[in-house]
Amino acid sequence: MSKKTIKRLSVTDLLKEKEKYQVKDNVTETVIVERLGVEVVLRKPEKSLCVDTMKMTRDENNDTDADEYMVYNTMVEPDLKDPELQKAYGGTLPTDVVSKIFEPGEIAQLSEVAFELAGYKKGGVKAIKN
Repeated sequence: MSKKTIKRLSVTDLLKEKEKYQVKDNVTETVIVERLGVEVVLRKPEKSLCVDTMKMTRDENNDTDADEYMVYNTMVEPDLKDPELQKAYGGTLPTDVVSKIFEPGEIAQLSEVAFELAGYKKGGVKAIKN
């Protein structure tokens, strides 16, 4: 197994390969929910959604509601905001549909995937120790 070569990023690199380095907004990820034997598609959340979700976690000490909020707002297939789906599954809040379809652990993992699409991946950026 060979190690990946890491190079120092320069202005020349940024100018020469702008497309490679530029942040992309319309990013999706297809994931499998094994228990259900299905694929679902999540989109990259906007910064404001990430901030709101993190505030929910911090302010209310309730990761479950925050994760449901993230999944509800980033899942594009199936569209959890579909009025017919909302009516069929009921619930007090629109986000309740998430917990009526997915188990708590699945919700947490789906939320984590959405955060990762926005760059919130543990270990994605590392300090170089001298």
